[in-house]
Amino acid sequence: MYTPLGGGNPYNDPHNRSCGGRFWCVKDICGIFCAVLTWLLILFAEFVVMRVILLPSPHPVFSTVNTIIFQALAFLAFASHIRTMLSDPGAVPRGNATKEMIEQMGYREGQMIFKCPKCCSIKPDRAHHCSVCQRCIRKMDHHCPWVNNCVGENNQKYFVLFTFYIASISVHAIFLVLTSFAECVRNEWRQCSPYSPPATIFLLLFLTFEALMFAIFTIIMLATQLTAILNDQTGIEQLKKEEARWAKKSRLKSIQSVFGRFSLAWFSPFTKPSGRPRFNSHFYSV
Repeated sequence: MYTPLGGGNPYNDPHNRSCGGRFWCVKDICGIFCAVLTWLLILFAEFVVMRVILLPSPHPVFSTVNTIIFQALAFLAFASHIRTMLSDPGAVPRGNATKEMIEQMGYREGQMIFKCPKCCSIKPDRAHHCSVCQRCIRKMDHHCPWVNNCVGENNQKYFVLFTFYIASISVHAIFLVLTSFAECVRNEWRQCSPYSPPATIFLLLFLTFEALMFAIFTIIMLATQLTAILNDQTGIEQLKKEEARWAKKSRLKSIQSVFGRFSLAWFSPFTKPSGRPRFNSHFYSV
């Protein structure tokens, strides 16, 4: 629907929190704090797993194998988090709802289009305005403070990988804590770790609490994301109970729209989805 454009230049809006330049970022204090806290918690898990559990272990094969597994999962989790945070989620350019742009897009006079009164942009189907990013986001699922970004059309793959790898290292950490406790009790806490028994117990218990919280949260989030992808419906659309005005894809097409054609690259945060349907209108691209 046509709505009047607001005054001023939206590109110079001081409340525009998206950063320019090569990488996308969101200037939100709460989101930055949550992102840094996520990194610190991963580093704490690294410290306890390596310094308290694996390096002092008297079983070299067990220690080596689990070190490789944990380090690989932790690296992929961190990389997925960074990729999610610094990827443009599918932002619509601010201020593109001008008469000239509407004419270039081929709309006829009197034809209904949707314009966002908050960021003065022409809204594509399934786009929603994010009050934190101060932008309309294509196929927006939700805004996640833990990655300091929206989860949308362009970065949902990386967010799903982030939840998957965090859940994996959390479950792995719980397994390592249980084996360490059993080993320490068997040896009556002698040469169990480089720290005193009370300090060792505190570190293992805190890691257990952290791992349980993250495992529960990320497994639920992962299941929610996969369900939404299979149903071709975003989190916002489910929350608002929006009636589907779009042609719903099959489950295979829905998965491919997020991850691309099936390959091992599905599990890599360093590759963009290949062969997936692309949003082809340059008028909606940043």
